[in-house]
Amino acid sequence: MEALHPLDVQLIGSEVALRWSDGRESFITYATLRAASPSAEVRGERDIFGHQYGGEAPQDFRGVEVTSWEQVGNYAIRFDFSDGHNTGLYSYELLRKLGDLPA
Repeated sequence: MEALHPLDVQLIGSEVALRWSDGRESFITYATLRAASPSAEVRGERDIFGHQYGGEAPQDFRGVEVTSWEQVGNYAIRFDFSDGHNTGLYSYELLRKLGDLPA
C-alpha cells in the first residue's frame, strides 16, 4: 500500500486545503497550523533525562497567515508564516491529524 500523501496543497482564504491520495480533503486554518508547529522553537526540547527546555507559551495566532509553503522530501511540508516563523516540518501524519480536528 502506498503511503498517504497530499496530491494538491492550496492556500484558500485563511486555510490550507489539502487533497490526499486516498481522496479525502483537509482544511486547516492558519492559526491552527501555527499553534501546532512541531518546531523546537515552539515545543521546546527535552534532554536525555526528560527535562523540558524552551518552547513558547500558548498563544492566540488569529491573524497570522501562511505566506508560502514547500514540500520537504516525501514526508512533510514546511510553512512560512506572516509572523516570521518557518522552522517546523509538518509531517503528512500530523497534517492529516490536524485536518481531522473539529473546525
